[in-house]
Amino acid sequence: MWQVADLLRGDYKPAEYRGVILPLLVLRRLDAVLEETKPKVLARAEQLKGVTDNPDVLLRDAAGVPFYNVSPLTFTKLLDSPNNLAQQLRAYIGAFSPGAAQVLEKYRFDEQITRLDDAGLLYLVLGKFADLELRPEVVPNHAMGYIFEELLRRFSELSNETAGEHFTPREVIRLFVNLLFGEDSDVLTGTAPVRSIYDPACGTGGMLNIADQYLTRLNPKARLEMFGQELNPETWAIARSDLLIQGQDPERIVLGNTLTADGHADKRFDYLLANPPFGVDWNKSKDAIVAESKQPGGRFSAGLPRVSDGSLLFLQQMIARMKPAEEGGSRVAIVFSGSPLFAGAAESGESNIRRWIIENDWLEGIVALPDQLFYNTGISTYVWIVTNRKRSEREGKVALVDARGEWSKMRKSLGDKRKYLDDAHIEEITRLYHDAPELAEADERVKVFDDDVFGFRRITVERPLRRRWTVTEETIEAVRSSKPVVALTVADDDARRTHDALLGALTDLLGTSEQTEAAFNKRLLNACTARKQIGLPPTIKKAVLSAAAVADPDAPIVTDKKGDPLPDPDLRDNVNVSLTEDVDEYVEREVLPHVPDAWIDHTKTKIGYEIPFTRFFYKYVPPRPLAEIDAELERVEAEIQQVLAGLKR
Repeated sequence: MWQVADLLRGDYKPAEYRGVILPLLVLRRLDAVLEETKPKVLARAEQLKGVTDNPDVLLRDAAGVPFYNVSPLTFTKLLDSPNNLAQQLRAYIGAFSPGAAQVLEKYRFDEQITRLDDAGLLYLVLGKFADLELRPEVVPNHAMGYIFEELLRRFSELSNETAGEHFTPREVIRLFVNLLFGEDSDVLTGTAPVRSIYDPACGTGGMLNIADQYLTRLNPKARLEMFGQELNPETWAIARSDLLIQGQDPERIVLGNTLTADGHADKRFDYLLANPPFGVDWNKSKDAIVAESKQPGGRFSAGLPRVSDGSLLFLQQMIARMKPAEEGGSRVAIVFSGSPLFAGAAESGESNIRRWIIENDWLEGIVALPDQLFYNTGISTYVWIVTNRKRSEREGKVALVDARGEWSKMRKSLGDKRKYLDDAHIEEITRLYHDAPELAEADERVKVFDDDVFGFRRITVERPLRRRWTVTEETIEAVRSSKPVVALTVADDDARRTHDALLGALTDLLGTSEQTEAAFNKRLLNACTARKQIGLPPTIKKAVLSAAAVADPDAPIVTDKKGDPLPDPDLRDNVNVSLTEDVDEYVEREVLPHVPDAWIDHTKTKIGYEIPFTRFFYKYVPPRPLAEIDAELERVEAEIQQVLAGLKR
């Protein structure tokens, strides 16, 4: 099959090969699958002429698969008309059932037919595919899936500037699938189990296919029904093609925006996995998403993340598609950047989503992966495992696995991908996660925490307001430039007289200072009266008092009308206190020894959740001794001197 690339070379760039090879592979496979029942379908189509306007269901029954073709042509018969090949090929494609024809349409294969025909390559390329024996009894569905996956991998390597957008490295998917299915190995090896799996951002369908391959290896009698949704028409066509050539229902891969038009709103799934785009901006869909978030029980009712990163929206979508625990529950695996771990302050959208997940005890664990694993980003990534059916020993707990050191270096980089996971790494990471409850005390790469460790109270620590009121040159200038005072200069004559009297009074008070606001206010009004200005407008008085107020730690505490101390906004501080700790005990131990006059404003306390993964695994490395650093500097300096001496000679 790859020999077709040799025919295309010169007329096509390597990155363009997939536009020819993938749709023709799909076409040849569909033709081979339909070969045995083709006479029956043609006969049935003839019977139904004039009988029904919608023969689709009956023709699919005749074909025995979810698609059919009503043209008398076959792939090999097309070659009998080399002079009229392009027209015949278009007619043949147009005779497919609507679902299959739509897939080929999204490939925009009609453009390729014209291009191949103009280049004199159409007959040669079709001839190569006609020679392929792709009947199901020769190439089973799963083998066909492997072929399709291998071609996708090769095309992604040829076009690695865009590969990562729709193509997740296959070894990474294998790890995801291990983590997703690992807890259910006993159940999945039962008698012919049937399970469903869903990917809300399925791209080319690679995650779904590798999950299917995993289950087949585990139990050849098992069946995995695959569902997905994809926004990009071309990658949707590839994913749908993959289901077509494997004999699954292609209607299960829906084209559209998962966040605004959920294609599987009425379904619940056993397993869910996704690699949504990192930092996806959802501003274009904001109105619909915000509207749904306001609906009780809506997909996004737990909270909305920042518009610049919709990753957590996909996780909420997946949780909404989990089966209830009483119906067996579900398991979710999703890969994120580091942002969803901690972004957002207490009671922000992100924090509320994390709180909702953790307080419901759905977060089973998180695995930190090495950086530079993906084609389009070198950042560190994290796999979240979410489930509503935890094993008893995992209930109320979250496992964290640090697998950042499990990788091998690639011989040749592909985009940003410079590292990969070999079989040993995948096996080791899977073991660490599966055995996390037992390994937490024995392996430094594994930690298990109670759910409430990730929650905190965001408390507000207040200090009393201490001020004195003094008049300096800076005070007068600040009053002169304040908006209320500037406004007096452009108003009527009375306002201008007030302006002049005020600045004159402040000049008279230059150098004076008072310990209380009341005393300063009285002195200010007396000075204004002396300049024939009786009283001051409230806005003017406020501007003067604000400009004259100076922080003074030795000044008396400013109180309200009830005698309670007023807080100083400049000394206000916020502290996160773990939910596992009593706030009053924390303040007495950590705050009052340093600032005895502080207090907590409990009306401002907020609850937040974050997962500071890096902090949990941080290891302190003491700096090298100064003597060692000095010795190294002297050694390097001596080497430089030797090099310079050699240049002079």
